[in-house]
Amino acid sequence: MIKNWIVAVSFGLISAVHTVGYAKELPDFTELAEKHGQEVVNISVTQSMQGNNGGLVPYPGMPGMPDDEQMQEFFKRFGIPGFPGAPNPNTPPPEYKSQSLGSGFIISSDGYILTNAHVVNAADEVIVKLWDKREFKAKIIGADRRTDVALVKIEATGLPKVTTGDPEKLKVGEWVAAIGSPFGLENTMTAGIVSAKGRALPQENFVPFIQTDVAINPGNSGGPLFNLAGEVVGINSQIYSRTGGSVGLSFAIPIDVALDISNQLKSTGKITRGWLGIAIQELSKELAESFGMKNTNGALVAGVEKNGPADKGGLEAGDVITKFDGKAILTSGDLPRVVAATKPGKIVAVEVLRKGNIKVLNMGVGEMPSDTVEVAQNSKPPTKSEVNRIGLTVKELTPQQKRKLNGKNGLLVVDAQGPVAQAGLRRGDVILGLNNSEVQSLDQFNKQLMGFAAGKTLALLVLRGENTLYVPVKIPANK
Repeated sequence: MIKNWIVAVSFGLISAVHTVGYAKELPDFTELAEKHGQEVVNISVTQSMQGNNGGLVPYPGMPGMPDDEQMQEFFKRFGIPGFPGAPNPNTPPPEYKSQSLGSGFIISSDGYILTNAHVVNAADEVIVKLWDKREFKAKIIGADRRTDVALVKIEATGLPKVTTGDPEKLKVGEWVAAIGSPFGLENTMTAGIVSAKGRALPQENFVPFIQTDVAINPGNSGGPLFNLAGEVVGINSQIYSRTGGSVGLSFAIPIDVALDISNQLKSTGKITRGWLGIAIQELSKELAESFGMKNTNGALVAGVEKNGPADKGGLEAGDVITKFDGKAILTSGDLPRVVAATKPGKIVAVEVLRKGNIKVLNMGVGEMPSDTVEVAQNSKPPTKSEVNRIGLTVKELTPQQKRKLNGKNGLLVVDAQGPVAQAGLRRGDVILGLNNSEVQSLDQFNKQLMGFAAGKTLALLVLRGENTLYVPVKIPANK
């Protein structure tokens, strides 16, 4: 009995030694919190809303949150499906005041503050609360929805301001910390590590996000991400969650991107970005094979807007952009950021791979418009048609439909089955091209299909709504 007890104690001591030894390796965040907590602010936003509460109804069983507005920020921004309760369709929706919380940080001692655009979007009133409990009504200098960065100003002087760092020097695995107001709990610090850099997210083409496992929750939006030197390296903007809680997938806007936006907002009140007028997509292994490429590097041009900068510069659908203004384009996500950062009017060299050959095109960069351009609409199917060898039933476009395509030819998909259905084509899609060739007619398209050997992968250029994309399709062996 005594012997067993001694062994147990020994194991306990060994375990304790290892634990203490490991704890010495952990960073100390106390100094960071003490020195830099005063640079972080709480932001309260009031907004007049018409109609029902955005489909979100207060849940009667949650004390301390009378309207659950902090939760609504979470649902609206991070896409959490549903909220208990539902609006009564027979009751006229009233006007109400929506209140939400966020965070921000001071970038100049005279009261300029950075936060997220979604925190102050459409706000009637923005109140900034400082570390010493003073409150100020803030003016929105400007907000940029595409990067989710906003600049606000309060009338104060002598404020403690943050020191900014270089996000490029961040390393995956490096410790970082966030300070903010999750669920209204002011000056809350959470810590974690950098999980990835340069992360591209759907519909977020202009920001190379810093991914971390720092616990970020509603109310943290707009707050700073610090490195261990106490430098701000990012703005906490988004999380990914299936449950509504932090699951260790949070994303921050690099501070250099945010400062560039804030400087433009401060000086001109708007954001100017470079623009080419193209639609791009990622090169898959199958698409690269269909274009005769040995790798998947580059951005595949899926569509070129007529009379846009790229069209005038000679860029074509099916080109693969490998360099832009001397900068290598390794993935499709690299291109929007590089183009957007280019000053409109600049003439740049664009290196493309076209039909197996490298070409260099010189083109002027345009200014990004704010509105999207309508390209085409779906139409009704014909009564009679024929299925081709890849499972497509298509018909030629009407003159009215061609006008919506600026006179271009195309084939309307009436039905998709077999290989094309598996590849994702569906009724209403418009086929604009096959590999590097534009569609001229139904007969020409089907004759081209017959020229491919069984097992060959081809690329169909497809228009779906306002977007174009290449879809790889393998010719079946039994056709």
